[in-house]
Amino acid sequence: MTLKQTIEAFEALDSARASGRTVVDLLAPYPAASVSVEEVRGNKGKTDFVKIIVAGMQGRLCGGAARTLGIIGRLGGIGARPGRIGLVSDGDGAVAAIAAALKIARMHAQGDPLPGDVIVATHICPDAPTRPHVPVEFMDSPVSVEEMNAREVAPEMDAVLAIDTTKGNRILNHRGFAISPTVKEGWILRVADDLVRIMETTTGRSAVTFPITMQDITPYGNGIHHLNSILQPAVATDAPVVGVAISAQTVVAGSATGASHEIDIAAAAKFAVEVAKELGRGTAEFYNVEELARLTALYGSMRHLQARAPAE
Repeated sequence: MTLKQTIEAFEALDSARASGRTVVDLLAPYPAASVSVEEVRGNKGKTDFVKIIVAGMQGRLCGGAARTLGIIGRLGGIGARPGRIGLVSDGDGAVAAIAAALKIARMHAQGDPLPGDVIVATHICPDAPTRPHVPVEFMDSPVSVEEMNAREVAPEMDAVLAIDTTKGNRILNHRGFAISPTVKEGWILRVADDLVRIMETTTGRSAVTFPITMQDITPYGNGIHHLNSILQPAVATDAPVVGVAISAQTVVAGSATGASHEIDIAAAAKFAVEVAKELGRGTAEFYNVEELARLTALYGSMRHLQARAPAE
């Protein structure tokens, strides 16, 4: 269960004084979790990037070969103060990622360390700007997506789960969370069977997936519409990336407060923890290696979709 950790993370971040230090204090009781914070300033304010590393028993940090999962809480900001009081819908990704880190760290302290290393990354900004978007307002960020990727996507990550609120659209109309097809090196691959199985196991319901397009996996800033930034980590790594979208049946603005649902956030966090277990012990794959090799042999590389568009 991850509900307790989700509530702890939510209550800690639902504050005008929330910062990277807040996350450091949350993880302080768990020595297995190494937490680093970097304050970054941009044209629209500042934010604290947080990275949490929990070493696995057979992970590379201990000299082993077990694979490393990256869990990225993707968002613009956790708050839109002073215009809006409280944690905004967009902050759910950060809450879920930190809840997963809390759970993994507690498991380690209770004698249940994971096989592989886990790297959790997100950023904390309680007063981020907003920006117009159709059909509802989105949260903006003090820093660019490129700066986010540079600090949240690590070369040590063998696979990535990008958790992001995805409620401001009419494409995904499901209360809970959904997973995307796997994206790797510019290819949108089929939805991973193992992740479907894990999702159905952890939720007790049929798996829910959501559609993405080629334009969704191109870098931000190219003048092309994107569903949101959930798949932007895929432009910064060769590792397979899957989006974990916390979703709603109705269209909800990213800047809306009172729109977070602890049960849905906890379900996404629990899914991430179970994926970390299975990736580390080698019982779950994000994609089929042979299929990708065949696609590339037939149609060539798609890496050019990861490149930033040239200036006009």
